[in-house]
Amino acid sequence: MLYECHAHIMLDGVSQKEAQQRHANGPDESWVRAKLEEYKTAGVGYIRDGGDKFGVSVLAARIAPEYGICFRTPCFAIHRKGRYGNMLGRAYESMAEYRALVNEVKGQGGDFIKIMATGILDFNEYGKLTSKPLGEAELREMVHIAHDEGFAVMAHCNGADNIKAAVAAGVDSIEHGFYPDEQALNDLAASDAVWVPTFAPICNLIGSGLFPDDVLRRIAEQHALDLARINYIGGVVAPGSDAGAMNVPHAQGIKDEYGYMKTAVSDDALHEGEGMIELLFKKH
Repeated sequence: MLYECHAHIMLDGVSQKEAQQRHANGPDESWVRAKLEEYKTAGVGYIRDGGDKFGVSVLAARIAPEYGICFRTPCFAIHRKGRYGNMLGRAYESMAEYRALVNEVKGQGGDFIKIMATGILDFNEYGKLTSKPLGEAELREMVHIAHDEGFAVMAHCNGADNIKAAVAAGVDSIEHGFYPDEQALNDLAASDAVWVPTFAPICNLIGSGLFPDDVLRRIAEQHALDLARINYIGGVVAPGSDAGAMNVPHAQGIKDEYGYMKTAVSDDALHEGEGMIELLFKKH
């Protein structure tokens, strides 16, 4: 059985605009069922979604057992108003508003909390991120609130200082995690957090003409070195393709991701990470 530990079933891997239009008046159940059938056919039995603001992942979680799939969702991602994350979730401006969103996730039967701690990569310039990150004190309070409510925390996070802050705050997983430094890798390996490095959104863009290939290759090569490093020092990693992102098709994306990750880690390491991802839901 394959594990897809980071997906967005709302997205289609082609056009974010069209994906949002598809579900603007409510989740398109025919779309969701078609994607779940593709996953079933591909031998994927576990999907951990990153959430969306349209309720698509909530619907998928409800009907996935019909396809023999365990589907986990945060319902929606949570981001600070004005920063990255609007397409995937809900915004807060105060801790009271954040707490209300956490309670809303609980009311909807969500499995964990997803926090947008940083922006995404600028694929045109190596080392550059979009959007201002959350500070460590804010992250600590957010993680504390989520844990108190019994939730594990999935953190969308890139950049060395931001990864260190997220790990110090006690997040349960680092998603993407591009551009760590040696201390960030050491901190992550020493923690109980799982790293889901999502190679596919970078590697699958190479040759597409959408962004400079030299930048994409540099990002991918450094990410592979960082993955090999954390595997060597004892960190836990898990496969997640960010399926639905540009050029990352559902079902095929995770097969691509396994291939990319196996250049740096063993099958045993991947299986350990898969098991740890599910254990996160039983920690708090």
